[in-house]
Amino acid sequence: QVHLVESGGGLVQPGGSLRLSCVVSGTIFSINDMGWYRQAPGKSREWVAGYTSGGSDNIADSVKGRFTISRDNTKSAVFLQMNSLKPEDTAVYYCKIVRGAYVGVWGQGTLVTVSS
Repeated sequence: QVHLVESGGGLVQPGGSLRLSCVVSGTIFSINDMGWYRQAPGKSREWVAGYTSGGSDNIADSVKGRFTISRDNTKSAVFLQMNSLKPEDTAVYYCKIVRGAYVGVWGQGTLVTVSS
């Protein structure tokens, strides 16, 4: 059984920063098999960032230059550093297992609100 737990969301002013964390409990093949998604109010869930199977990071064009993904294999965790936040970044952010035996497992999400 694998569970994903996100944390780090909150209320931040435009231009501010947040760092989201996703910790994996249980055993997955590779921390590279994790990705970040988000769902804004009234919109479909969209992919934000992740890793290729080879370990290279990929960032959605909509957040490129502002968001970065990182990982800590020793802690079975992936992180999403979000800088220069905009009101349109307001969403529930989720991590997901995108490859491997547990593909499709989602975390419960963490709410990010960007507002003055």
